[in-house]
Amino acid sequence: MAGGERTAVVVDPPRDIDGVIAAAARRGVRISHVVEAHVHNDYVTGGLELARLTGAAYLVPAGARVSYARVPVHDGDRHEIDAATGLVLRALATPGHTPHHTSYALEREGSAVAVFTGGSLLIGTVGRPDLVEPRLTEDLARAQHASAHRLAAELPDETAVLPTHCFGSFCASSQAGGGETTTIGKEKANNEALVRDIDTFVADLLAGLDDVPAYYAHLGPANAAGEWVVDLRHRVAFAAGHVAGSFNFEAGGQLATYLAWLIPWGRPVTLLAESAEQLAAAQRELVRVGIERPAAAATGDPAHWVPEDTALASLPRATFAELAERPRDGVVVLDVRRASERSGGFVEGSVHIPVHTLRPRLDEVPAGQVWVHCAGGMRAAIAASLLDAGGRDVVAVDDSFDAAVRAGLVVRTREDEQERAA
Repeated sequence: MAGGERTAVVVDPPRDIDGVIAAAARRGVRISHVVEAHVHNDYVTGGLELARLTGAAYLVPAGARVSYARVPVHDGDRHEIDAATGLVLRALATPGHTPHHTSYALEREGSAVAVFTGGSLLIGTVGRPDLVEPRLTEDLARAQHASAHRLAAELPDETAVLPTHCFGSFCASSQAGGGETTTIGKEKANNEALVRDIDTFVADLLAGLDDVPAYYAHLGPANAAGEWVVDLRHRVAFAAGHVAGSFNFEAGGQLATYLAWLIPWGRPVTLLAESAEQLAAAQRELVRVGIERPAAAATGDPAHWVPEDTALASLPRATFAELAERPRDGVVVLDVRRASERSGGFVEGSVHIPVHTLRPRLDEVPAGQVWVHCAGGMRAAIAASLLDAGGRDVVAVDDSFDAAVRAGLVVRTREDEQERAA
């Protein structure tokens, strides 16, 4: 964790986030950003939960294939961490440990004071390149060498190097020593990736790779999926106030069908309900489709589901009549109905992504304010919550599609017109 007088960033947090929250409290700072260098193989991250609890922006490399909403990070992206002290986090693509691995330079007035290197540049060594796919190992080893040299070339010698992994980690390509602290300058003199030519480095690295703990095979997929926090309340109540990052699947709707359809199979689920009765009924319904006991649950007032002094998130609702009156500049109309429904007519100019395919396709939704609709409002609420959790400006159209016809928004397909004429 690093920051200034009021706000801080946390990089690669562990699953037990209580220590991180306590550290922020001791320093009197708000956690504004939670950052992942990569999808980890050796431990379950606490990043998603920490971001949800604190309302922080959750930054994850854009190339990482994850199923939860996050702020995708690209090489060169900058995020202001603390305005009072001028701290900025700059993303540096450093593939090698994984194809999407990203390091983050913490800069003050344009000069790096520290670099969070994740599983890239370690103390005296680098992260191992064989944890993703055996056929990629040699290419990733060469990328790891290039990434280490990029960091050495772009950052001042006095920059503190802060990796995720330390001595003894099985994510390290070798067990080089060198103490608990280091800088770019020290690594230039001692790191095996920086003192050897690429061919020698790659040959020695590949020859020295050790056994991989068996549980690593399960943690990468777990970190890519994350835990789902599902709010079972009616969509109107959800829109008025909800836990940031939670998803709205109404208990009174087709809960089991749509939750089981969208959630990555086997992912932990936390259920939020307005009453114990609603929670129990939802659990009974979900167990029928293989979603067993939730990881956690809460009932009552959503204000009690967030830390004290933490505001609830909300999102606006609208009708098709209001959409018809809205200028279309900067507006994206997203239709989340099934293809069979859309074949009978659609809002002119709308983008079509069925709700059951939306989760992995969030990046396909064009920029702008997203007005999302279905045939009646329930699926639009699900989609709106997915978009809202991803930081998009979204409006849930809570209305019958018949109203879109009356508002003059709908165009018919040729096949539909022929069927009507017949």
